[in-house]
Amino acid sequence: MRQMNNISPCASCPQSKTGFCGAILGSDVDNSSTRDWQHHFVVGPNKQVIASNQSSPDIHVLCNGWALRFIQLPDGRRQILNFLLPGDLFSASSLFRDRVHFSVKALTAIQVSGMNRNEVQSRITKNPSIAAPAVGISCSAETEASEKMLAAIGLCSAEERIAYLFLHLMKRVGERSVIRDNRYPLPLRQQDIAEAVGLTPVHVSRILGAFREKGIADLSNGLLEVFNMRELQRLASVG
Repeated sequence: MRQMNNISPCASCPQSKTGFCGAILGSDVDNSSTRDWQHHFVVGPNKQVIASNQSSPDIHVLCNGWALRFIQLPDGRRQILNFLLPGDLFSASSLFRDRVHFSVKALTAIQVSGMNRNEVQSRITKNPSIAAPAVGISCSAETEASEKMLAAIGLCSAEERIAYLFLHLMKRVGERSVIRDNRYPLPLRQQDIAEAVGLTPVHVSRILGAFREKGIADLSNGLLEVFNMRELQRLASVG
């Protein structure tokens, strides 16, 4: 983990004027110097960012790259709760608690913004008409995503679970960047997919092979190419 210099990257960040960051920073986003209540740092791929039950005075927002939020059992098994994309809070619960029940690991090289929790709460209180809706959207989006994934894991077949995960991530990627020819950057390993949808890596490999053979989609070298969007949508039967 490496701290960045005293020049704030927020002014040039495409996420800083929208969503949670836009609501909290407001007109202060164009200030090029680092704020005394905010800091930025970079983390290399596959490095842990925060650990479960670790106390912190900050909330964290992913600036760029991909990360994953997960719970790990004592025997080493891991359940991925969510994949984090640029602009995402690590978790809305961190707005209210200094200890979180999850861990976060970088999937690719990432940049993170740490914001002092007390300052963020103060800004929400001072500007409730702007900040409170952004917080509410973050909370509701996180809850909806968790509940739909829970439904997929509990009710759907292996093909349906992976199709749902792909469509969920495709939608989020499409909201952040221009997509051409149904080709989506998805830097996921088979192990990551398995730990997100409750399957084994071997089972995931078989499903991905079947998707490729049936002309539905192909995930290779961090890129998901969709050939039959209608069939992928049909398989992803969770709302």
